[in-house]
Parts: sequence; structure tokens; C-alpha cells
Amino acid sequence: MNTPRISASSYSNTAPLVWSFLYGRGRGSVEIILDNAPARSAELLAEGRVDAALVPVIASQFIEGVRLVPGVCVGAKESVRSVCIVTNGQELDDIRSISLDVSSRTSVALTKIIFREFLGREPEWHDAPPDISAMLAASDAALLIGDPALAISSGVAGGGQNYRVFDLVELWKMHTGLGFVFAMWMTRHERLSLDLAAARDEGLAHLDEIAANYAGDIGLSIEAMKTYLSSNISYTPDSGMLQGMELYLDLAARHHLTPERRGIVAAGLQR
Repeated sequence: MNTPRISASSYSNTAPLVWSFLYGRGRGSVEIILDNAPARSAELLAEGRVDAALVPVIASQFIEGVRLVPGVCVGAKESVRSVCIVTNGQELDDIRSISLDVSSRTSVALTKIIFREFLGREPEWHDAPPDISAMLAASDAALLIGDPALAISSGVAGGGQNYRVFDLVELWKMHTGLGFVFAMWMTRHERLSLDLAAARDEGLAHLDEIAANYAGDIGLSIEAMKTYLSSNISYTPDSGMLQGMELYLDLAARHHLTPERRGIVAAGLQR
């Protein structure tokens, strides 16, 4: 039997979902590919090079025959801290241009939805590598995601620069009253032999080790890192997060950020 291949980003907030496959009971059961960019995992899934991938939810509207693995996600109910619009002090009303970290298509589309749907404005959009100094030199604001965004929002990066940080989930919650789902496991198979919910549970039982592994690189204390992973990030979507995901996909289609509004089909667990 072929060993299943899976892909996920190497950001700290995905670590609880893949810890089992790297260090725990699932070790050796899969071939795992880790990459900085969530969008890269979506490409691998679309190309048929992996059996399952943790990908931005907007990929569900682009990949033919894709199915979501229910019950497991990377999302947030109130604030996320690692997906942010950053300025040199300007308010949202003063933003005329934004440099976009295109590592995650979900976050890029969410930024455009917030401005078009809720703020009623259309800034100039510029794609850019995730370098905050270069991004803000080219634009009024920067969309930053992942651990670089977490370092900025936590005040441990930036060299003393007085950045203004707008948390995208806080903005979404303010205007919709709903939580948000950034990424879910997806597959193009009808059923998966991998119990990704069990892998999540094992990873969450080892948050101390995960926090210790990432804290130093980001610049947070171990306790602050653990708080982020346990309080800001939600790995099991509740009804408000799922409603938020459906609304997000509706708005993405309305604003022509996806080719059409596709329904979401769930994959089964092969016993």
C-alpha cells in the first residue's frame, strides 16, 4: 500500500495539526511536505501530488473535485493576531494602497472583502514578499500573515517602529458577528484513511513542546506562544466559524474573487 502524502504550511499555528505525523503516534504513517506558504499546499493538492493538504479555504472554490475534511481547521473566534493589516500609524480610512503577502489566498481575499464590502473603498493592491519594511515603503499598509505577523502584533519585531496593527478576525467579527476559518484539510478522494481529528487532538496535548519549539524563533515567551496557540487559534470550527466561512465564500463570489460559488462537499473517513 502506498504511503499517503500530505502537505501543510510550516507556520506555528499549523504545528498542532501535524505534530502527530512528525513526532507522535502518526510518525511514519505519512510522507509530509512542509512549506512556508499555505498557497503552495493548495497547488500540490490541485496538481494531484498529495492525498490531503491543509489549504486556505478559498481553495475550495478553485480546485476541481475537492472535498473538505470536516471538524478540523485553523481559525479564530475573536482575534487571530497572525493575520494583520499593518501601517506606520495610519487609520484604515487613510489607507490608499496595500502591499499583499500572497502566501495565503484566503487572507488576501478577506482583506479585499473588508475594504469593498464593509469599508466601501478600493485601495491599490500590490503583491509583495513578506518584508514589512519594503512593503510599507511601497504602500500605506501591508497585509502580513503567519509568524511574521504574530511577531509584529506581539510587539517583538519592528525595531522600535510604531506600527498600527489591525487584526483581520477582529475586523471581520466587528462587521459580521461571526468567527473565521482560514484553512482546512482538503482532499480529492471521497474517503481518507487518515484520522486528522485524532492527529489534532494528539498535537493539542503537546502544546508545551510546540510552544517551546517556536517561541524563540518568533521572539515570544513560551507562555505567550502557548496562549496564542490555545486561545487565539481554534482547531475545531464551531457553528459561528462555519457560518463565517459560508458568508466569506458568498462574499468572495459576489466580489468576483472566485470564479463561482461552489458548494462544499465533505470527505468521509475510511475505517
